[in-house]
This record gives sequence, structure tokens and C-alpha cells, in this order.
Amino acid sequence: MSVLLASIAIVSLVVGGIGIMNIMLVSVTERTREIGIRMAIGAKSRHVLAQFLLEAVTLSIVGGGIGVALGDRRLARSIARVLGWSVFVDPTWILLSFGISALIGIFFGFYPA
Repeated sequence: MSVLLASIAIVSLVVGGIGIMNIMLVSVTERTREIGIRMAIGAKSRHVLAQFLLEAVTLSIVGGGIGVALGDRRLARSIARVLGWSVFVDPTWILLSFGISALIGIFFGFYPA
């Protein structure tokens, strides 16, 4: 059961990462003029890279936050109440999920940036 859940989580993370990469590719494509102007007035390539990586990480952390909020407060607690289960969500796992979200944003946001 653990292997099944882990494989579903990995597939979900890859699909989410591909979504982030597509959004960032569209963002970079639509903003080529802005990138060109920034480079013309002295911005280095690493500055443009940092800007788009920051956008990708922000996008993934916001998505992770929405997922944590829905999973912890709404879904898990509602199901537990209906089924009569007790639910405990460790804050360590919440912080770990935000860290993984940030890593997904960096990994899948690097190519478009």
C-alpha cells in the first residue's frame, strides 16, 4: 500500500511540475520583449533566470499551500468526522510538503527560465 501511494504521489508531482513548466514557458514566450529590454539596460542572464525561478517557486508554493489547506482543514477533517476517525496532521509534514513544492518549482522552472 505504501508503494502504491508513493507512486501515485510521484506521478502527481511530475504532472504538477509539467504544468508549472508549461505555464512558465508561456510566460517567458510572452515576455521576450521585457526580457530584451532588461538585458539592454544591463541585466545579466542570471538576473532574468532568478526572476523566472522566483515566479516558478512562488507558483508552486501557492499551489502547495492550497493543497495543504484543502487536505488538512477541509477534506481530511470532513472525512474523519463522517467516518468517526481521529486525524492528526504533523506540522513537520506540512513544512516538508512546502519544501517539496519549492523544489518542484525550481526543478521544473529551470528549463523555461
